[in-house]
Amino acid sequence: MLSAVAASADAAIAVRDLVKRYDDVLAVNGISFAVRRGTTTALLGGNGAGKTTTLSILLGVLTPTSGAISVLGVDMLRSRYKALPRMNFTSPYVDLPKRLTVRENLRVFADLYGVVNPRERIIELSEEFDLGLLLKRPYGELSAGQRTRVSLAKALINRPEVLLLDEPTASLDPDVGDRMRTYLETYQRASGCTVLLASHNMMEVERMCDDVIMLRAGLLVDQGAPDALVARYGRDSMEEVFLDIARGRAGLDEAESATAEGVR
Repeated sequence: MLSAVAASADAAIAVRDLVKRYDDVLAVNGISFAVRRGTTTALLGGNGAGKTTTLSILLGVLTPTSGAISVLGVDMLRSRYKALPRMNFTSPYVDLPKRLTVRENLRVFADLYGVVNPRERIIELSEEFDLGLLLKRPYGELSAGQRTRVSLAKALINRPEVLLLDEPTASLDPDVGDRMRTYLETYQRASGCTVLLASHNMMEVERMCDDVIMLRAGLLVDQGAPDALVARYGRDSMEEVFLDIARGRAGLDEAESATAEGVR
């Protein structure tokens, strides 16, 4: 059963009993959570924990084996096209068309999202993300860090109400990474956007996130504010909490018990 938050108007994203199975592999194992409107929530876990699978299901790229998903009050399994124009995402594992220039890529996505005055929006984003000298270059010729900046610009082209970020500052040097986090924080506060962030950078999580969802082996292990989780596990940082959970030193027994209880 979803929590009270998930069942209320406060939830921009609500997930109930989500399962994704690939033959004998259970990638997501009956997780339920809610993301409050206007907040930034981290979705954390080691490799294979189910983060990317969960994000892909939220975007409608993957169909779950079972469960229910609501984004901005829309049932994503029945009517996802009502919500998708109000969402966007970025991931270093998803490339843009490499033969198109940066400007062409941004214009394609502006048109797909029905952006009003796309030329002005692209100029605005090119200034924010320092893309002016890259606009005429093919995306395939860019460095990893440059591609990350372009992908972030693409993710904001439609001024989304829900933004899904998978390792958004990967490949960025510390200076540019800090600038991108500052921009995302400013955008979130100004727009009231809801952000779901998958990251392995625990300093980024502690800085940006109001709430944290911890996954391990497809199970939801724990959820809470970063400082609350640090206190709960008796640690000094989210890095230490992450390592405890990822290595099975904490949390998994409770998650397995909760899942078993939900099945019964």
